[in-house]
Amino acid sequence: MRIDVLTLFPEMFESPLNCSILKRTQEAGLVQIVLTNIRDFAADNYRKVDDKPYGGGPGMVLMPGPVFDCVEHIEKLASQRGRKILLSPQGERLSQAKVVELSREDRLILIAGKYEGFDERIRTGLGAEQISIGDYVINGGELGAMIIIDAVVRLLPGALGDEDSARNDSFSASANGLLEYPQYTRPEVFRGMKVPDILLSGHHAEIEKWRVEQSLERTKEQRPDLI
Repeated sequence: MRIDVLTLFPEMFESPLNCSILKRTQEAGLVQIVLTNIRDFAADNYRKVDDKPYGGGPGMVLMPGPVFDCVEHIEKLASQRGRKILLSPQGERLSQAKVVELSREDRLILIAGKYEGFDERIRTGLGAEQISIGDYVINGGELGAMIIIDAVVRLLPGALGDEDSARNDSFSASANGLLEYPQYTRPEVFRGMKVPDILLSGHHAEIEKWRVEQSLERTKEQRPDLI
């Protein structure tokens, strides 16, 4: 998979992309993540990419010219045209089902904006879909892009040491969209808190039954909206 990120602040991605699973998957050739600075496609020497909105209002809006030029440039860098995504609080809220869908693409083009948003012609002219990471507003789309990258890459074949790790995650299809069951490891007793006896029994069918029950109970308590 190839993931292109169009951003005004590529330096924000340096640390996250060079740690843990994201670093290993890039080194293994499972994913190629390419950062491109939108400001490099500004039309003037001041590298201006934003302007005041027509009709008045606070803040600055990202102009269409630099974004279009940037997208058209990076589209030529690979054979896959790519699925274009705007990170926006107005978009479809990100879900595990959407992450699974995105993980099946050959190429993603993530466009992270700043300021008061995008000129509307960026969305309509590029045919880009909008995705939101939640019902709140942050300073820009960079953190949202990082979340999408992290969630998508861990689903790529070979990204995790144990493929069952992703299949059993909270919200996954194999978990029926529920929260994951409680997990325990050594020691068997810690500060008076004991691992449930069923997990020490070796009865795999009973353990699986217990996990399903715990998953349902936890979801009812913490996220009843998922039931």
